[in-house]
Amino acid sequence: MPFNALVVRKDDDGKTSSAIETIELDDLPSGNVTVAVEYSTLNYKDGLCLGAGGGLVRNYPHVPGIDMAGVVESSDDPRYAMGDRVVLTGWRYGEVHWGGYAQKTRVDADWLVPLPVGISTKQAMAIGTAGITAMFSAMALIERGLKPENGPVLITGAAGGVGSVATALLANMGYEVAGVTGRPETGDYLRTLGASRIIAREDINETIKRPLESETWAGCIDAVGGPMLARVLGQMKYGASVAAVGLAGGADLPATVIPFLLRGVNLLGIDSVHRPYDNRTAAWDQLARHFPMDYLDRMIVPARLADLEQLGKDILHGQVQGRVVVDVNA
Repeated sequence: MPFNALVVRKDDDGKTSSAIETIELDDLPSGNVTVAVEYSTLNYKDGLCLGAGGGLVRNYPHVPGIDMAGVVESSDDPRYAMGDRVVLTGWRYGEVHWGGYAQKTRVDADWLVPLPVGISTKQAMAIGTAGITAMFSAMALIERGLKPENGPVLITGAAGGVGSVATALLANMGYEVAGVTGRPETGDYLRTLGASRIIAREDINETIKRPLESETWAGCIDAVGGPMLARVLGQMKYGASVAAVGLAGGADLPATVIPFLLRGVNLLGIDSVHRPYDNRTAAWDQLARHFPMDYLDRMIVPARLADLEQLGKDILHGQVQGRVVVDVNA
Protein backbone atom coordinates (compact mmCIF):
# COMPACT_ATOMS: atom_id res chain seq x y z
CA MET A 1 0.00 0.00 0.00
CA PRO A 2 1.34 3.49 -0.80
CA PHE A 3 1.98 5.88 2.08
CA ASN A 4 2.97 9.48 2.71
CA ALA A 5 6.46 10.81 3.27
CA LEU A 6 8.02 14.25 3.43
CA VAL A 7 10.60 14.15 0.64
CA VAL A 8 13.40 16.67 0.15
CA ARG A 9 14.73 17.03 -3.39
CA LYS A 10 17.62 19.04 -4.84
CA ASP A 11 17.46 20.59 -8.31
CA ASP A 12 20.28 21.02 -10.80
CA ASP A 13 21.10 24.43 -9.33
CA GLY A 14 21.60 22.93 -5.87
CA LYS A 15 18.39 24.36 -4.41
CA THR A 16 16.42 22.09 -2.11
CA SER A 17 12.65 21.88 -1.67
CA SER A 18 10.40 19.60 0.35
CA ALA A 19 6.91 18.24 -0.28
CA ILE A 20 4.66 15.47 0.95
CA GLU A 21 4.75 12.67 -1.61
CA THR A 22 3.14 9.25 -1.94
CA ILE A 23 5.74 6.48 -2.06
CA GLU A 24 5.82 2.67 -1.95
CA LEU A 25 7.55 0.16 0.31
CA ASP A 26 9.90 -0.66 -2.55
CA ASP A 27 11.11 2.94 -2.47
CA LEU A 28 12.48 2.54 1.07
CA PRO A 29 16.19 1.85 1.61
CA SER A 30 17.40 -1.56 2.72
CA GLY A 31 16.94 -2.88 6.24
CA ASN A 32 15.71 -5.95 8.08
CA VAL A 33 12.86 -4.41 10.09
CA THR A 34 9.90 -2.45 8.71
CA VAL A 35 8.13 -0.15 11.16
CA ALA A 36 4.79 1.63 10.93
CA VAL A 37 5.81 5.05 12.19
CA GLU A 38 3.42 6.73 14.61
CA TYR A 39 5.40 9.78 15.71
CA SER A 40 8.60 11.63 14.91
CA THR A 41 9.99 14.89 16.24
CA LEU A 42 12.01 17.97 15.28
CA ASN A 43 15.64 18.58 16.19
CA TYR A 44 18.21 21.12 15.04
CA LYS A 45 19.66 18.53 12.65
CA ASP A 46 16.21 18.07 11.15
CA GLY A 47 16.07 21.78 10.44
CA LEU A 48 19.34 21.46 8.53
CA CYS A 49 18.18 18.39 6.61
CA LEU A 50 14.88 20.05 5.68
CA GLY A 51 16.84 22.92 4.16
CA ALA A 52 20.19 22.91 2.42
CA GLY A 53 21.32 19.83 4.33
CA GLY A 54 24.12 21.36 6.39
CA GLY A 55 26.48 18.74 4.99
CA LEU A 56 24.48 15.99 6.70
CA VAL A 57 22.55 14.68 3.69
CA ARG A 58 24.62 12.84 1.11
CA ASN A 59 22.04 11.77 -1.46
CA TYR A 60 18.74 13.09 -2.80
CA PRO A 61 15.83 12.57 -2.83
CA HIS A 62 15.85 12.25 0.95
CA VAL A 63 13.38 11.69 3.80
CA PRO A 64 14.54 13.52 6.98
CA GLY A 65 13.56 12.83 10.57
CA ILE A 66 16.36 11.69 12.89
CA ASP A 67 13.94 10.14 15.42
CA MET A 68 10.95 7.86 15.15
CA ALA A 69 8.72 5.67 17.32
CA GLY A 70 6.25 3.13 16.06
CA VAL A 71 5.17 -0.48 15.79
CA VAL A 72 7.01 -3.27 13.99
CA GLU A 73 5.19 -4.43 10.84
CA SER A 74 7.65 -7.09 9.73
CA SER A 75 11.06 -8.29 10.85
CA ASP A 76 13.79 -10.61 9.61
CA ASP A 77 15.56 -10.27 12.97
CA PRO A 78 14.55 -12.58 15.85
CA ARG A 79 14.81 -9.74 18.38
CA TYR A 80 11.72 -8.03 17.00
CA ALA A 81 8.27 -9.34 16.11
CA MET A 82 5.19 -7.82 14.53
CA GLY A 83 3.47 -5.55 17.03
CA ASP A 84 6.56 -4.66 19.09
CA ARG A 85 6.80 -0.99 20.08
CA VAL A 86 10.19 0.47 19.20
CA VAL A 87 12.10 3.74 19.19
CA LEU A 88 15.04 4.86 17.08
CA THR A 89 17.47 7.71 17.74
CA GLY A 90 20.99 8.18 16.38
CA TRP A 91 22.96 6.12 13.85
CA ARG A 92 22.68 8.98 11.30
CA TYR A 93 19.10 7.95 10.69
CA GLY A 94 17.35 10.82 8.91
CA GLU A 95 20.73 12.07 7.68
CA VAL A 96 22.43 9.34 5.63
CA HIS A 97 19.56 6.84 5.90
CA TRP A 98 15.95 7.83 5.17
CA GLY A 99 14.29 8.90 8.39
CA GLY A 100 11.07 9.17 10.32
CA TYR A 101 9.13 11.81 8.36
CA ALA A 102 7.14 9.04 6.72
CA GLN A 103 4.35 6.67 7.66
CA LYS A 104 6.66 3.68 7.21
CA THR A 105 10.39 3.13 7.55
CA ARG A 106 12.81 0.26 6.98
CA VAL A 107 15.89 0.09 9.22
CA ASP A 108 18.64 -2.06 10.65
CA ALA A 109 17.47 -3.94 13.76
CA ASP A 110 20.68 -2.93 15.58
CA TRP A 111 19.48 0.67 15.59
CA LEU A 112 16.22 -0.05 17.39
CA VAL A 113 15.44 -0.07 21.10
CA PRO A 114 12.30 -1.65 22.59
CA LEU A 115 10.15 0.97 24.28
CA PRO A 116 9.97 0.42 28.05
CA VAL A 117 6.57 -0.17 29.64
CA GLY A 118 5.14 3.17 30.69
CA ILE A 119 6.39 5.22 27.74
CA SER A 120 4.05 5.62 24.75
CA THR A 121 5.29 6.24 21.22
CA LYS A 122 4.12 9.84 21.50
CA GLN A 123 5.94 10.32 24.79
CA ALA A 124 9.04 8.71 23.31
CA MET A 125 9.12 11.39 20.62
CA ALA A 126 8.49 14.16 23.12
CA ILE A 127 11.71 12.82 24.65
CA GLY A 128 13.50 11.92 21.39
CA THR A 129 17.17 12.49 20.67
CA ALA A 130 17.12 15.65 22.76
CA GLY A 131 15.74 13.84 25.79
CA ILE A 132 17.91 10.74 25.51
CA THR A 133 20.91 13.08 25.19
CA ALA A 134 19.80 14.81 28.38
CA MET A 135 19.62 11.40 30.06
CA PHE A 136 23.07 10.41 28.79
CA SER A 137 24.35 13.71 30.21
CA ALA A 138 22.72 13.19 33.60
CA MET A 139 24.07 9.64 33.78
CA ALA A 140 27.59 10.90 32.99
CA LEU A 141 27.43 13.59 35.68
CA ILE A 142 26.10 11.16 38.27
CA GLU A 143 28.80 8.63 37.40
CA ARG A 144 31.31 11.43 38.12
CA GLY A 145 29.84 11.92 41.60
CA LEU A 146 27.08 14.50 41.19
CA LYS A 147 24.57 14.38 44.06
CA PRO A 148 21.70 16.72 44.96
CA GLU A 149 23.49 17.84 48.11
CA ASN A 150 26.50 19.03 46.09
CA GLY A 151 24.72 22.20 44.99
CA PRO A 152 22.93 23.68 41.98
CA VAL A 153 23.20 22.28 38.48
CA LEU A 154 23.31 24.68 35.53
CA ILE A 155 21.44 23.96 32.29
CA THR A 156 22.34 26.18 29.34
CA GLY A 157 19.91 26.54 26.45
CA ALA A 158 17.35 25.47 29.02
CA ALA A 159 14.22 26.20 26.97
CA GLY A 160 15.39 24.09 24.03
CA GLY A 161 14.86 20.38 23.51
CA VAL A 162 17.79 19.02 25.53
CA GLY A 163 17.46 21.75 28.13
CA SER A 164 13.75 21.24 28.70
CA VAL A 165 14.11 17.51 29.37
CA ALA A 166 17.27 18.00 31.44
CA THR A 167 15.55 20.62 33.59
CA ALA A 168 12.51 18.47 34.31
CA LEU A 169 14.58 15.31 34.75
CA LEU A 170 17.09 16.69 37.23
CA ALA A 171 14.49 18.67 39.18
CA ASN A 172 12.41 15.51 39.54
CA MET A 173 15.51 13.66 40.78
CA GLY A 174 15.91 16.19 43.58
CA TYR A 175 18.50 18.55 42.13
CA GLU A 176 18.40 22.33 42.35
CA VAL A 177 18.33 23.50 38.73
CA ALA A 178 19.32 26.87 37.29
CA GLY A 179 18.31 27.44 33.68
CA VAL A 180 20.00 29.79 31.22
CA THR A 181 17.82 31.28 28.50
CA GLY A 182 18.08 34.11 26.01
CA ARG A 183 14.30 34.47 25.88
CA PRO A 184 12.85 36.11 29.01
CA GLU A 185 9.35 34.93 28.06
CA THR A 186 10.40 31.32 28.69
CA GLY A 187 11.02 31.90 32.38
CA ASP A 188 7.58 30.76 33.52
CA TYR A 189 7.82 27.70 31.26
CA LEU A 190 11.13 26.69 32.85
CA ARG A 191 9.76 27.17 36.34
CA THR A 192 6.89 24.81 35.55
CA LEU A 193 9.53 22.22 34.62
CA GLY A 194 11.24 22.63 37.97
CA ALA A 195 13.88 25.32 37.49
CA SER A 196 14.37 27.25 40.73
CA ARG A 197 16.48 29.99 39.16
CA ILE A 198 16.45 31.66 35.73
CA ILE A 199 19.64 33.22 34.37
CA ALA A 200 19.61 35.60 31.42
CA ARG A 201 21.92 34.54 28.61
CA GLU A 202 23.67 37.90 28.48
CA ASP A 203 24.66 37.54 32.14
CA ILE A 204 26.79 34.47 31.44
CA ASN A 205 27.66 34.64 27.75
CA GLU A 206 30.38 37.29 27.92
CA THR A 207 34.00 36.14 27.83
CA ILE A 208 36.02 37.56 30.70
CA LYS A 209 39.75 37.71 31.33
CA ARG A 210 39.65 35.90 34.67
CA PRO A 211 40.05 32.15 34.15
CA LEU A 212 38.35 31.42 37.49
CA GLU A 213 35.33 32.91 39.22
CA SER A 214 33.49 31.96 42.40
CA GLU A 215 32.73 28.25 42.68
CA THR A 216 29.01 28.16 41.87
CA TRP A 217 27.86 25.05 40.00
CA ALA A 218 28.05 21.42 41.11
CA GLY A 219 27.39 20.29 37.54
CA CYS A 220 26.33 21.57 34.16
CA ILE A 221 24.64 20.29 31.02
CA ASP A 222 25.72 22.63 28.24
CA ALA A 223 23.94 22.79 24.89
CA VAL A 224 25.52 26.09 23.83
CA GLY A 225 29.32 25.80 23.71
CA GLY A 226 31.36 28.81 22.63
CA PRO A 227 32.03 31.70 25.02
CA MET A 228 29.29 30.56 27.41
CA LEU A 229 30.89 27.18 27.98
CA ALA A 230 34.27 28.86 28.50
CA ARG A 231 32.72 31.14 31.13
CA VAL A 232 30.91 28.27 32.85
CA LEU A 233 34.11 26.23 33.19
CA GLY A 234 35.53 28.97 35.40
CA GLN A 235 32.45 28.89 37.65
CA MET A 236 32.42 25.16 38.39
CA LYS A 237 33.00 23.84 41.89
CA TYR A 238 36.11 21.82 42.64
CA GLY A 239 35.98 18.44 40.91
CA ALA A 240 32.67 19.23 39.18
CA SER A 241 31.82 18.16 35.65
CA VAL A 242 30.30 19.76 32.57
CA ALA A 243 28.49 17.57 30.05
CA ALA A 244 28.90 19.18 26.61
CA VAL A 245 26.05 18.29 24.26
CA GLY A 246 25.74 21.10 21.71
CA LEU A 247 27.16 24.13 19.98
CA ALA A 248 24.25 26.52 19.53
CA GLY A 249 26.60 29.34 20.57
CA GLY A 250 29.50 28.25 18.37
CA ALA A 251 32.10 25.52 18.02
CA ASP A 252 35.03 27.59 19.31
CA LEU A 253 36.03 27.31 22.96
CA PRO A 254 37.87 30.48 24.04
CA ALA A 255 38.94 29.00 27.38
CA THR A 256 42.12 28.27 29.36
CA VAL A 257 43.24 25.04 31.01
CA ILE A 258 43.23 26.71 34.44
CA PRO A 259 39.83 25.28 35.59
CA PHE A 260 41.09 21.78 34.77
CA LEU A 261 44.43 22.23 36.53
CA LEU A 262 43.45 24.19 39.64
CA ARG A 263 39.93 22.90 40.28
CA GLY A 264 39.99 19.48 38.68
CA VAL A 265 37.00 20.36 36.49
CA ASN A 266 35.92 17.66 34.02
CA LEU A 267 34.63 18.39 30.52
CA LEU A 268 32.62 15.40 29.32
CA GLY A 269 31.73 15.00 25.67
CA ILE A 270 28.27 13.46 25.17
CA ASP A 271 27.64 11.59 21.93
CA SER A 272 24.14 10.29 21.23
CA VAL A 273 24.66 8.95 17.70
CA HIS A 274 26.77 5.82 18.17
CA ARG A 275 25.89 4.77 21.70
CA PRO A 276 25.91 0.98 22.13
CA TYR A 277 22.65 -0.90 22.58
CA ASP A 278 23.08 -1.64 26.30
CA ASN A 279 23.74 2.02 27.04
CA ARG A 280 20.65 3.08 25.09
CA THR A 281 18.35 0.61 26.80
CA ALA A 282 19.72 1.69 30.19
CA ALA A 283 19.02 5.34 29.36
CA TRP A 284 15.43 4.63 28.26
CA ASP A 285 14.87 2.55 31.39
CA GLN A 286 16.19 5.43 33.52
CA LEU A 287 13.86 7.84 31.74
CA ALA A 288 10.90 5.55 32.41
CA ARG A 289 11.92 5.48 36.06
CA HIS A 290 12.89 9.10 36.73
CA PHE A 291 11.32 11.40 34.16
CA PRO A 292 7.96 12.97 35.14
CA MET A 293 5.94 11.92 32.09
CA ASP A 294 3.08 14.26 33.00
CA TYR A 295 5.47 17.15 32.35
CA LEU A 296 5.67 16.24 28.68
CA ASP A 297 2.33 17.90 27.97
CA ARG A 298 3.94 21.20 28.98
CA MET A 299 6.73 20.69 26.46
CA ILE A 300 4.88 19.27 23.45
CA VAL A 301 4.24 21.37 20.36
CA PRO A 302 2.02 19.18 18.12
CA ALA A 303 2.77 19.13 14.38
CA ARG A 304 1.99 17.36 11.11
CA LEU A 305 4.25 16.58 8.19
CA ALA A 306 2.80 19.64 6.43
CA ASP A 307 4.05 21.91 9.24
CA LEU A 308 7.68 20.85 9.09
CA GLU A 309 8.95 23.12 6.32
CA GLN A 310 8.24 26.20 8.44
CA LEU A 311 9.15 24.58 11.75
CA GLY A 312 12.49 23.54 10.28
CA LYS A 313 13.28 27.18 9.60
CA ASP A 314 12.05 28.20 13.04
CA ILE A 315 14.30 25.80 14.94
CA LEU A 316 17.37 27.02 13.05
CA HIS A 317 16.59 30.54 14.29
CA GLY A 318 16.01 29.51 17.89
CA GLN A 319 12.27 30.06 17.67
CA VAL A 320 11.10 26.66 18.93
CA GLN A 321 10.33 26.13 22.61
CA GLY A 322 10.03 22.65 24.06
CA ARG A 323 9.55 19.52 21.98
CA VAL A 324 7.85 19.37 18.59
CA VAL A 325 6.04 16.02 18.24
CA VAL A 326 5.08 15.11 14.69
CA ASP A 327 2.06 12.88 14.11
CA VAL A 328 3.04 11.47 10.73
CA ASN A 329 -0.47 10.09 10.18
CA ALA A 330 -2.30 13.37 10.81
